[in-house]
Amino acid sequence: MASTVSDVIAALDAAYPRELAESWDAVGLVCGDPAEPVERVLVCVDPVTATVDEAIEWGAQLIVAHHPLLLRGVHGVGTDTAKGRLVHRMVRSHVALFCAHTNADSAVPGVSDALAERIGLRVLRPLAPHATGDGSTGIGRIGELPEAVPFGEFVRRVGAALPATRPGVLGAGDPDRLVRTVAVSGGAGDSYLGAATAAGVDAYVTADLRHHPAGEHLEQGGPALVGLTHWASEWPWCEQAAEVVRATCDVEVRVSTTCTDPWTLRAGE
Repeated sequence: MASTVSDVIAALDAAYPRELAESWDAVGLVCGDPAEPVERVLVCVDPVTATVDEAIEWGAQLIVAHHPLLLRGVHGVGTDTAKGRLVHRMVRSHVALFCAHTNADSAVPGVSDALAERIGLRVLRPLAPHATGDGSTGIGRIGELPEAVPFGEFVRRVGAALPATRPGVLGAGDPDRLVRTVAVSGGAGDSYLGAATAAGVDAYVTADLRHHPAGEHLEQGGPALVGLTHWASEWPWCEQAAEVVRATCDVEVRVSTTCTDPWTLRAGE
C-alpha cells in the first residue's frame, strides 16, 4: 500500500517529537494534504526557491526541511511575497512541506548528533539539556575524539568532513593547543558559548559566530572556536532524517546537496 504524507509525518514525529520544539518555533506541516500519496521525498535544510525547484523537477510529493518557511506570524501568503510565491508553487505542484526544526535539534539522535558523527566525535551528553526529561535531550552535544590532536589539525579535519562552502571553515585559537573534548551545536550557536566554557571542553564547533561574542569569549579564556556556515553545520542531519523516512515508509528519498548558504562569491576567486 502506498505511503501517504501522514505516514511520513508520523515517522518524523516519532523521531523528532514536537514537544521538544522551543515555544517560539513553528514546526509541522506547512502546506499539503496529509492523505495524499507519496512516492518521492526530498530532504533539505532550507525550503527556498532552489530546493523547491529541485523537488518539483525530481517529481517529489513532499519536502522535509529543517528550517521553517513561516517562522514568524504572517497574515497572508500572497504571491507578491517571496514566501507566498513558494507556498503557491508547492500547492499548485502538489508538493507538501513539512518542517522539523528545534525539535530535531533537541531529539536524540538529532541535528548535533549528526554533526558530531561527521567530525568523528563520540557523543557524551547534551551541551544544554532540555528542561524536562531524563537529561539526554537538548541543544548541542559534548563529545570526545578518539585521541587528542592539535587544534590546527582538528580544524582541517572538520573542513574535510563537511561539504565545501564559499566562506569555508574558520578556527580561532592556538593551532598547537591539544583538543580532545569538543562541544558542537548545529546552526547559530554563540548563545551557548557560556555553556561550552562551563563544560570545560577544548573546542566548540558551531555556526554564525559573531565578532564581539566570539572575541570576548576568547579573551575570557574560553575553548577554541571552529566557525562553520549555518547550512554546512546542519546539512549532516538531512541524511539522518532521510534514514528515518526510509526505515518506515515505502518511498524514495533524496538528500538535497544544493548549498543554500546565501554566500556565493569569495574575493580572489
